[in-house]
Amino acid sequence: MTRLFTAIVFIASITAGFSQTDSLKMKQLKEVVIQSSRYEVERLPATQGTYLLGGRKNEVLNVQQMNVNIAEKTPRQIFAKVPGVFVYDMDGTGNQTNISTRGLDPHRGWEYNIRKNGIITNSDMYGYPASHYSMPMEAVERIEMVRGTGSLQYGAQFGGMLNYVSKRPDTTRVAAYETINTVGSFGLFSTYHALSGTVGKFQYYVYYNKRVSDGYRDNSDSDFDAQSFMLAYRPTDRVTIQAEVARSNYIYQIPGPLTDSMFHADPRQSTRSRNYFNPEIYVPSLSLDWKLSDRTRLSWVVSAVLGDRNSVQLDKLATVQDVIDPNTLTYASRQVDIDNFNSYTSELRLLHTYTLGKTEHVLVGGVQLFNNDLHRRQLGKGTTGSSFDLSLIDPAWGRDLHFKTNNVAVFAENAFRVLRGLSITPGIRVETGESKMSGTISYYDAGNFPDVIDHTFALGGLNIDYITRKGHNVYAGWSQAYRPVIFKDIIPASVYETVDKDLKDAKGYNLEAGYRGTTHGLRWDVGVFSLRYDNRLGTLEQTNPDNGTTYIYRTNIGNSMTTGAEIFLEYNLRLGDYSNLSIFTSTALFHARYTDAAVRSGKNAGGSAQSENIDIRGNKVETVPDVISRNGVTFYWRRLSATALYSYTGESYADPLNTVTPSKTGAVGRVPSYGLLDFNASFRITPQWMVRVNMNNIMDKQYFTKRPSFYPGPGVWSSDGRSMNVTVALKV
Repeated sequence: MTRLFTAIVFIASITAGFSQTDSLKMKQLKEVVIQSSRYEVERLPATQGTYLLGGRKNEVLNVQQMNVNIAEKTPRQIFAKVPGVFVYDMDGTGNQTNISTRGLDPHRGWEYNIRKNGIITNSDMYGYPASHYSMPMEAVERIEMVRGTGSLQYGAQFGGMLNYVSKRPDTTRVAAYETINTVGSFGLFSTYHALSGTVGKFQYYVYYNKRVSDGYRDNSDSDFDAQSFMLAYRPTDRVTIQAEVARSNYIYQIPGPLTDSMFHADPRQSTRSRNYFNPEIYVPSLSLDWKLSDRTRLSWVVSAVLGDRNSVQLDKLATVQDVIDPNTLTYASRQVDIDNFNSYTSELRLLHTYTLGKTEHVLVGGVQLFNNDLHRRQLGKGTTGSSFDLSLIDPAWGRDLHFKTNNVAVFAENAFRVLRGLSITPGIRVETGESKMSGTISYYDAGNFPDVIDHTFALGGLNIDYITRKGHNVYAGWSQAYRPVIFKDIIPASVYETVDKDLKDAKGYNLEAGYRGTTHGLRWDVGVFSLRYDNRLGTLEQTNPDNGTTYIYRTNIGNSMTTGAEIFLEYNLRLGDYSNLSIFTSTALFHARYTDAAVRSGKNAGGSAQSENIDIRGNKVETVPDVISRNGVTFYWRRLSATALYSYTGESYADPLNTVTPSKTGAVGRVPSYGLLDFNASFRITPQWMVRVNMNNIMDKQYFTKRPSFYPGPGVWSSDGRSMNVTVALKV
């Protein structure tokens, strides 16, 4: 009875409560604005996939977050927040990216191990390590850069690793479509189309890109196209099998080098109208990513770089005119050069996390196999025509050579976590193999150049990674590096040149230390480095003791040391609920000097034509300025963002002799400093539509970045003046 009474009272009280008026006052709250942003530049984690990355200087560039000239792949904008990137602006077509760091050679990035989605794209690591494959930046999601202390895992290059990671398939739909279209100055038109999606356990991504341009200079037309197809299969959550084939192809009309007087009179003029360059490259690959357990992961990649590097040109100095011969009433025959690349790579890697005592440690190891055949045909006698034509009027080649390489590399690194937040990672890389050269040179006895080159060496390294209690990162590393003697080093340029049969591979090391972190809107990564580069190649003058004649001797001329500082600072200031201001500086200081070297000089101290060997100890290393600084500010408001970027590059020299006064041909001399101002803005109209405006070199600065000693020809190569383009993108 008591329980029944209690229940009745309880129900009555609830009913009464519902019948009473709510005495609580209502208050309308303001809307809550949740803001989330992804930085343009981030850092790689300590482990990623089957790679150990802790304790290394690195950057992750989120390309799709940037206000940059994507269609033309303007490197000074894309790599603006990477301190010390030297940009070789050979042309503004966007066909190739020529960059370097820490005072290395920027020619097509050949001091880097260059990859696409982890797949090696260097044309031939041991014969011609330049990357002729050109991926459209519209297809790139992010760029990962690891400095030279990562060379043990990626490859032995001094520069480190540069990995272009493509956009991923849409995982929510069967089919998603994206198009990016750009029009701009100098006849620029670029169109990009991509289709992706997920069907059951399969994912796919396919794109097509076409870009044409008249070029900034006369006779500098460009016609580029690229395609890629990727298919991934995930039979389980732990296994991914991926097949991909990518292609890039372009024909670039080479306007020819200028002398300094030509450049100052009209930097847009041309000295050639019949010169062309055409690399067509295929990069097929098959990869397996297998998570064997929660502690063990395996990856295996089989890939190739296949294709041609073609050129047809009147390969003469800027002072030599390309005109019709009054006797024959035709132009001179052009020189035809063809390289055929057949480079195959297999890379197997394993990462394992294990417990020793009460602490977890990480071990990574792997093996790389290389099988390459570079077939080089040069000095062919081409037609007297003006169009792109690789046919010969004489079937004989001046050089017809094969450079075949077989090589195996084994590497291992172990991250020992010795204290809380502190890891020490020793590593080793061992390579063994050989390159064999065979064939003919019309002007040279094949028995006088090296026919077998051994690649046997062991490299060591050590990295230290410390995470403070505040989450800041102190890192330091030392790693040995290596660069093999490549095809062009071995081949004598003329009958007057002799090549040292005992050429030594370049070797040295990267040493770095830095401190990075974030606090109260300030982000920083500040460090110092030292790069030693031994056995640099050059030429000396020698005398034949038998007959007293002199000849040019190509050999190892000595060593160099580059030290410096790399400084990145960025401050983000919130202006309101919908607005933000970001200010950054990315600056590098260099001190690059020859420490023990001598080279041949074309003139003696008195200025006569007689040449001599000059001690260049203490001279600056060519193409290395004392400072490179990029500084910018970005304003964000709702769906609008606008960036102003000022880029400054100090002066440098074109040759180890540090020649100041330019030669009559423009081949040597000082390269003046230059500063460039760019403005880029983007507005996202809807989640599907976006518009971007790029204004490059607003002040129309007339400048050049380098005086190349070989391709595309010794002399001054004008970089682009003021230009503008507009991009419209749609994603559905």
